[in-house]
Amino acid sequence: MPLRQPEYRRYLVPVDTSSTQQLFCDCLVIGAGIAGLRAAIEAAETCNVVLVTKSTLTDSNTWNAQGGIASVLGEEDSLEEHVADTLQTGCGLCDESIVRLVVSHGPELVHQLLDWGTDFDMIDGRIDITREGGHSKARIAHAHGDSTGRGIAEALIQKAREKQNINVIERFFAIDLITNQDKQCLGIIGYCAGRGFQIIRSSNTILATGGAGRLYRETTNPHIATADGLAMAYRAGVVLRDMEFMQFHPTTLYIAGASRALITETLRGEGAYLLDNKGRRFMSEYHEAAELAPRDIVSRAILDRMLSTKSTHVYLDVRHFDKNHFAKRFPLISELCESFDIDVSTDLIPVRPSAHYMIGGVKTDIEARTNIANLYACGEVASTGLHGANRLGSNSLLEGLVFGRIAGRQATQHRHHGVNGMTFHRMKYEIPTSDRSRLDTDDVRNSLRALMWRNVGITRKGKHLEEAEDIIRFWQQYVIDKVFDSPYGWECQNMLTVAALMTHAARTRTESRGVHYRQDYPKRNDAQFAHHIEQSDMV
Repeated sequence: MPLRQPEYRRYLVPVDTSSTQQLFCDCLVIGAGIAGLRAAIEAAETCNVVLVTKSTLTDSNTWNAQGGIASVLGEEDSLEEHVADTLQTGCGLCDESIVRLVVSHGPELVHQLLDWGTDFDMIDGRIDITREGGHSKARIAHAHGDSTGRGIAEALIQKAREKQNINVIERFFAIDLITNQDKQCLGIIGYCAGRGFQIIRSSNTILATGGAGRLYRETTNPHIATADGLAMAYRAGVVLRDMEFMQFHPTTLYIAGASRALITETLRGEGAYLLDNKGRRFMSEYHEAAELAPRDIVSRAILDRMLSTKSTHVYLDVRHFDKNHFAKRFPLISELCESFDIDVSTDLIPVRPSAHYMIGGVKTDIEARTNIANLYACGEVASTGLHGANRLGSNSLLEGLVFGRIAGRQATQHRHHGVNGMTFHRMKYEIPTSDRSRLDTDDVRNSLRALMWRNVGITRKGKHLEEAEDIIRFWQQYVIDKVFDSPYGWECQNMLTVAALMTHAARTRTESRGVHYRQDYPKRNDAQFAHHIEQSDMV
């Protein structure tokens, strides 16, 4: 595996349980998106829960999600059709039993969110639904138009705050999972702002740390999405899979010098057109569904059109929308466009693809279990088998909701006295001082993100992937061996670790499938690659 080199080490920081403050709980949840919040709420039925989050409760991919949550809510829709659409989009790598599990629990849990105060858009007393690319029927529920994630997160945060046995610790950076010689997870070592290093011991630990979008120069993800959960899981010997499958969102606002902002797929679902820099619609040249084609196809089509027209972007045309309706239906996007002096009634919206959603991750089973005892995973950090090689739009919030509940329920069922009956011995892990030169962390991070976008992006080639592996390996030699004392340095180490895994997996899969497109192997190859690529470092 890419990281099994001299610079490899089990923990990023020295560990000494005799001199580090320790906390104890029945269930530890790492992450405060939809999956982490739902897991904590479920576990709190019988468990003493500690929920730690790297930033604040309102800083997550969930909070920033503009799109919606997919579920069978209309009379003209059916569970079988939702299952079929998910399987079709997943390009042969979905686990059908997982797909059926998630889809079947959707209606119940979406209505539970409504009962808990999620302010879904309503029509005639029922949840309003729209259609998105890849979906054969309208089944996407929204809250305040393009603020669905925030609406769901607010309801879950309020519900969590009502639970007296949930202790929320914000600005806590989880550095590493702590395991014993029996391959049991005992909790984590982390760094809490204002308090320093802390160890949290737990009967059950639930990873819900989100994705890895910040590994790319162009991304919709917030600054916290630096793949920390994936890296700490790998160091602990957890099996990761499908790391080559990063989904790119076709439409993010392109303003030179500004960070990328998501322009929800719902716009195309409701009739927006994609135009090139000559003002021509082009999606019908790439797929019969045109603007409603799956995201991987739309992203590659936009990239191809940008290259052929020598442009940095294409355009989204909503000029035929009623401006007042647009402002009411998509208030965040309307405000965003106005902030850049874009009048949507007369102007085109410049867009281009960006890294959006990590499909691969920690391998879990139908009960959210990993291969490490007492460790569960849910949400974007997990690879449950739902998405296969390409995520169907708006299935991610649904997956986080369903598997968050499953993981939390597992914690309640495996709660034992004395923190799972395990005896905690003194643990001491020391790290020798490195005599290698120190690289500038800012430069490494910026260069890594540019490299990933250039070589491990929407389209890939073997020679470019090999080049990326060599460059990442070089950086690892001068970064992984260092001991940092702040989240910025630990993030850099995590980003290098996961970038190496993603690049290696992408080089290994010599075919094109879903979001993974190899220009040197443009065809799907079921004979050799109708399977998952798994990676682990069993220590």
